[in-house]
Amino acid sequence: MFFILATQWITLLASRLLRFLKNNEGASGIEYALIAGMVAVAIAAFVPDISLAISNTFTTLQAALEGDTAAAAPSGGG
Repeated sequence: MFFILATQWITLLASRLLRFLKNNEGASGIEYALIAGMVAVAIAAFVPDISLAISNTFTTLQAALEGDTAAAAPSGGG
């Protein structure tokens, strides 16, 4: 009896593992995110104005996360 239950349990786990390994539903979303990130880095590297804007955005975000309200306030220089 124990052998039958153990065999069924192992079969169930094996089928779940195979189903998990075959599931690639989220893979395309991750690939698109990586491509978008690479494009953003390329644009930021070759266009100085965009690079400066991105740098300012991250500086403002970092200041806001650290709680520095004076640095987090928008400069209004758009």
